[in-house]
Amino acid sequence: MSQSIALLEPLERLRSLPREAATVEFKSNLDRPDEIGQYISALANAAVLEGHDRAWVVWGVEDGTHAVKGTTFDPFVRKEGNQALVMWLQQMTVPRADFAFHQVDHPEGRIVMLEIHPARSAPVAFQNIRYIRIDSHKTRLSDHPDKESRLWAMLGQKDDWSGEVVHGATLDDFDHEAVAAARRRFTEYLLKSEPDSARHAQIRAEAETWDVPTLLNKARITKQGKVTRSALLLLGKDEAAHFLSPVDAKISWILRDNRNRTETSQPFGIPFLLSTDKVYARIRNVVIEHMPDGTLFPTALPRYDAWVMREALHNCIAHQDYRLGGKINVVEHPDRLVFSNLGQFIPPSVQWMLEHQSPPEHYRNQWLIDGMIRLRMIDQVGSGIRRMFETQRERFFPLPDYSFDPDEQGHPRVELTITGQVLDVKYTQMLMKRNDLELYHVLLLDQVQKRRALSPEQARELKALKLIEGRSPNYFVSARVAEWTGQRARYIRNRGFDDGYYRKLVVDFLQSYGQASRKEIDELLLAKLPEILDATQKNHKIRNLLQAMRREGLIQREGPKATAVWRLGPGAPGGLS
Repeated sequence: MSQSIALLEPLERLRSLPREAATVEFKSNLDRPDEIGQYISALANAAVLEGHDRAWVVWGVEDGTHAVKGTTFDPFVRKEGNQALVMWLQQMTVPRADFAFHQVDHPEGRIVMLEIHPARSAPVAFQNIRYIRIDSHKTRLSDHPDKESRLWAMLGQKDDWSGEVVHGATLDDFDHEAVAAARRRFTEYLLKSEPDSARHAQIRAEAETWDVPTLLNKARITKQGKVTRSALLLLGKDEAAHFLSPVDAKISWILRDNRNRTETSQPFGIPFLLSTDKVYARIRNVVIEHMPDGTLFPTALPRYDAWVMREALHNCIAHQDYRLGGKINVVEHPDRLVFSNLGQFIPPSVQWMLEHQSPPEHYRNQWLIDGMIRLRMIDQVGSGIRRMFETQRERFFPLPDYSFDPDEQGHPRVELTITGQVLDVKYTQMLMKRNDLELYHVLLLDQVQKRRALSPEQARELKALKLIEGRSPNYFVSARVAEWTGQRARYIRNRGFDDGYYRKLVVDFLQSYGQASRKEIDELLLAKLPEILDATQKNHKIRNLLQAMRREGLIQREGPKATAVWRLGPGAPGGLS
């Protein structure tokens, strides 16, 4: 109640405005979750541009007159699928939006206020689309490049930590072996960029004559001979790491057993140009027998593709938010590798990266990324993620898995899992080889098989292509995909049967035995319910089925609820008249 009273003052302040503004929206009974999510994105981004510490959506106040009319919208009981609305909205926003619903007991009616904090590390996207508020209109941020550029600048992405000059550091703080490796790699970069092979000998000869300052200036590692943070990260001696304090410039390799217990670990410091090869050497990339499609003979190949491993690790270095103070981690499990780095995932989503052949316009460590490209540590920006997915697809291995859950301190984190075994050989081979499927759709089907959530937009797209069936969040591959992949039996188990089948089972049981306890009904039905449902959902399914049959008079319950038995009702064949 005290919180409700405290909100009366900001409510009256908003009502006193002459009209809706870029950070204020009045609604009556809007309850569409997707539209609410779009408002969260638009208002969080608009709050940054307007310099406001809050943005608001207010239910129960009439637009125009700002009179209190009250609202029936209740976000605290509203659900999307089987998820609470608030949890669903948070999962659909990237970066996770900071917002809260409040109920205000106004004398003239019930009010709901959605308090939205400004975006912080990157513009907030909802279902992979970034929105903005223009006056009182909600629109896509990409349609307003001037505002998008200004928004990124205000969020600090133009302030490139990696390109800052380190005062006190000199060329003597560079590792000689790392500098020699940088010369070789930068020369390879120049050769690759020069189509005229007749000039290659000249390029090699020139590169050998450059002194260290010239080499590093040309490679955009240093700035006019001055040492940058990027230069120390890539080429610095381990004892020079103090120049980066409080940054913990390390890569931790951790080996865990099948119970997730740590067997051993080792930290690797700077220079990262050399450390990545040392981490790579520690990973037990054993040779496994793999059965290619269309052959009876297994082929020996490494569990992990070497390029995919290096790309994943180099991406962690390139995109780590070093200001957060954490290490880059490479955790090796018996069947998978997990790479993680701190920092917000800057592109709108992984799906966006697969669909667009160009990189995002902004990156956190642009100076570091430019240097890593010239040292051939990463591909041209934007192509690496797609190539990782395509490589795994060509190997008939599960696609990479990205997750964006924060760490224990609440810092944003990107985690990438590379699976080193085929989980379902027939499904994987048949699905991956279909050239009529876009890589993006293969990714979404891969998510369905792994029981990962889809956004409503993604689900609609797959349903339109007749690739999935079911309801949120319990989607499963369609009969069409099951036919391709030899999963017809699994398809039937996931789809289940219509309610008439389950009703007949209950009625037949009662006709045979006269009565049944809830436990006996559970034993009768549980094994026949769709496999896609979890234990709680199966329990709800049976409860709803019995309630519906009871309302229709097919069955009736006798006795106290805890010990009740079910019998045939007057509406059932052979029931009481």
